[in-house]
Amino acid sequence: MTHEFKDIIYHAKSNQEKGIKNVLATIVALEGSSYRKPGVRMLLSSDGKMVGAVSGGCVEKEVQRRAQSVFESDVAKVMTYDGRYRLGCEGILYILLEPFNISDDFLNDFELCLKNRDSFEIESSYLKEDDYTANIGSLIRFTNSEYTFSPTFNKSTFESHLTFNQKLQPCFRLLIIGGEHDAVKLCMSASLLGWEVDVITSEKDPKLISDFPGANSVIGVSPELAELTIDNDTAVVLMNHNYVKDLKYLLKLEPLKPFYIGILGSAKRREQLQNELFHYAPDLSEEFLDTIYSPAGLNIGAITPEEIAISIISEILAETRKKTPVSLRTLTGKIHAK
Repeated sequence: MTHEFKDIIYHAKSNQEKGIKNVLATIVALEGSSYRKPGVRMLLSSDGKMVGAVSGGCVEKEVQRRAQSVFESDVAKVMTYDGRYRLGCEGILYILLEPFNISDDFLNDFELCLKNRDSFEIESSYLKEDDYTANIGSLIRFTNSEYTFSPTFNKSTFESHLTFNQKLQPCFRLLIIGGEHDAVKLCMSASLLGWEVDVITSEKDPKLISDFPGANSVIGVSPELAELTIDNDTAVVLMNHNYVKDLKYLLKLEPLKPFYIGILGSAKRREQLQNELFHYAPDLSEEFLDTIYSPAGLNIGAITPEEIAISIISEILAETRKKTPVSLRTLTGKIHAK
């Protein structure tokens, strides 16, 4: 959700510079089932445009209509949407609509948070009453600062209202090591999910960031000189098409302990790589070997570079969410456990 909120913030700041007002809509509570869950947000602009979504499309027009009073009064309110008597969602949504203002200090601290890959928290106050307006709103907390979304909101009301708390993690990061056509397709697909994609290409065939649409950075460097930074929200895919380079990068990744290392190639190549790894690093742990996925991707019959990218991304998502991939048609209960 961090990448969605990031998009909202930049659009809101752009609107402000044009003299366009912003209202932020946040699902703060849900009774029953809904396409999206508490914590999702959308930005409404006084020029009638919207960024993001709080449902699959059945709620947005109603939210836009109900937000008009917030544009006019600059006073936050709660709206309810009962989907039990309409097509689409089958639950009751409680949506906080509040004026959304982005100060320069707010934007600077937010960008610093993104750069440092820190988490941040958003706390919203509300009551489950339609058109409730008594001093409600949201507060965002960074490591060393906090801001209210509306300058008129008094955070003291958290004590007398219901609160929705959300901790947002850094944007998921994908490190692609390789610069061929298939790496470009993987970069493009991952960026569509809002992932932060960094690419390392060969020092002998360096590429430009324009060669990788959606990439955060592109650098050409040798395995020996590459400076790798890995955190708990970073997956790595080796796409060098070069056995020696893959081996060198694996040895460099071992002490960094990424949770996922995907490698292109055959099962036979995987066995060869593992044997070589033990030759150069005899104390290699079983835990590290378990993080290596080679050949990378789920077995969905992928053939083209685009399909292979989907296969790899699906496997990373399954590992991140700790899910064993199955067809949703086999489920009888809820898709997402609480």
